[in-house]
This record gives sequence, C-alpha cells and structure tokens, in this order.
Amino acid sequence: MAIGSGLGGQLGMVAEVTYGTYVAPTRFLEFTKESLVLKKTTEQSAGVAAGRLLALSSRRVLTQQEVTGSIDLEVTNSGMGLLLQALMGTSVTPVQQAATAAYLQTHTLADSWGKNLTIQKGIPLTTGTVTDKSFLGCKVTSAEFSCESGGMLTSSWEIDGKTCDETQTLATASYPVRSPFHFGQMAVKTGTFASETAHDGVRKVSVKIERPMANDRFYAGQAGLKKEPIANGLVKISGSIEMDYVSTTLDDLHTSDAATSLVWEFVGPLIASTYYETFRITLPAIKIDEAPPQIDGFEVVKPTYSFSGLFDGTNLPVVHYISTDTAV
Repeated sequence: MAIGSGLGGQLGMVAEVTYGTYVAPTRFLEFTKESLVLKKTTEQSAGVAAGRLLALSSRRVLTQQEVTGSIDLEVTNSGMGLLLQALMGTSVTPVQQAATAAYLQTHTLADSWGKNLTIQKGIPLTTGTVTDKSFLGCKVTSAEFSCESGGMLTSSWEIDGKTCDETQTLATASYPVRSPFHFGQMAVKTGTFASETAHDGVRKVSVKIERPMANDRFYAGQAGLKKEPIANGLVKISGSIEMDYVSTTLDDLHTSDAATSLVWEFVGPLIASTYYETFRITLPAIKIDEAPPQIDGFEVVKPTYSFSGLFDGTNLPVVHYISTDTAV
C-alpha cells in the first residue's frame, strides 16, 4: 500500500507510436506539482415536458473531451530527454562521446508533429490505494525554465492531450539516482554566435518557449475526440535576465536594438574524460525589449532585461543535454 497523500503519488511517461494510443510508461520523473485533468464539454437538453421542473439526467450528453494541465519539476542530470524532444520537435538519438559513458542529445527547434506522449499519474486515496489516470496524446505546448540565485533550475510544462484512460494498469515506478542542475553551475553568455562570452552580475534567468497549435481539431466521426494538433503559429521565445548593473552591455543592446546570441548553461559533475553533465539553451539571436536601470534608493541597481528570441537567418535555437542516458 502507498502513503495516502501526495507522498504516494507518481508520474510516468513514454513516447507514443500513434497519437492517442496508450503505451505503458517507462520513464518516471520526480515532480513538484501537476494539474493534468480531463476537460469535458457537455450539453443539457432544454426540451419542454409538461410539469417537469428540473432538467432530465438522461438528456445530458458528453460531446467532446480533451486533456489540459501542466507539470512542474526540477531539471535533472538524466531523464529529461522525452520532454525536451516533445518540446523542441527534433527526433533525437543520443550520441556517445568518445567511447565514454557520456551521451549528447541535441534538441534543435523543429515541427513537433508526431512527438506525443502517454503520461500516467498515480493518485493515492487516503486508504493508500493508488488510482491511475493515463493521459493519451499529450503534446507539450510550452515550457518555461527558470533559475535564481541560490536555487535550482526549475521547469514548467504546459500539456495538451486527447483523452484520459482509466482502464490501464498503474505502471510500477522506478527512480534512478538523479541530481538537479542549480545556480552554482550556471553561466550566462552573450555575443557573436559560437563565440559568446560570460556575463558577471547575473542573479536570475528565465526562458519560455511557446508552441502555438490548432488544438481544436474536433471532427465528426471521432467520438468527440480531437485529431493531433497542428502548429498554427510562429514559435514564441521570451525570457528575462535579472542582474546587478555591472556593465552597460545589455543596456546598449536595448538602445541600439541590435541582436546578440544568448547561451544559458549549467555544467555539472564530470561524467568521463572531458564530458560533464550539461544542460544548455542556445538562442542564436535575441533582442532586448526592456532594460530599465533605475535608481531606487541606496540599493545596488538591479535591472531586469526582458528579451525575445528570434531567428538569425541561419542558426536555430537548440537545447544541448549531456547525460548518461543512452536513449531519449
């Protein structure tokens, strides 16, 4: 029996072969909270019946259903590949680094068609019995990463799904030893693409990647379930950098509206040879939208630079992930 509270909960996932078709979860991540729910669309008959004062239960119908919600978790040194692939869209095969235990995943921005997940959560009753809900056809519609002074690298993933299946068997969760990336491993670099230099004074960074999708593809003959969402808008990348006012580099970029390349990386312990646990987001072109260095009393000036990620015409945004994972 599990603990009859959130302590007994679990969240597992796996890549689907066919959109909305269940696959038993094989990857289990430690999460901080989740809000995945089945959303129903119902219609109630308004027909008149002599003397009836209350709508009839049998004349309410379920016309559509879908899944919405989010998952919050710390970004760890293994196990993140499935979510990153679903977000970025590229089909990734980890590449072994020089015959060591280190494997590089390169998640370049691409169309995310076909990158769907089955996500199953186990929800404990107070009796200790764990109920299961398997959410099918889950697509990542956005993800936000954030890290501040003294903290861990955290992430929040917005999910759109096809339906919820409660007839499956709850998978047995297993948790390899994982460590979170954190502020002590963080570096922020800007400059010419592939030649960026580190910034001093950075206190907090956040990056959000949003993937607009036509997620309302409800058609006749589909039993009220949607077809796989299709990209229907430009990817939006935004973020912010909070720092002490140690230089005018970003302030000057705001004034000129010139582009710069941004590298935000976390380098953890050595895996083998010269290969370290790594999580790195590279945005080849960002432009500073706001840069308000203001004097607010006696304190050190701490501007927050908000930015937009754009296409430089050649290089696409990419997430590099080095871990011991031999598969995404």
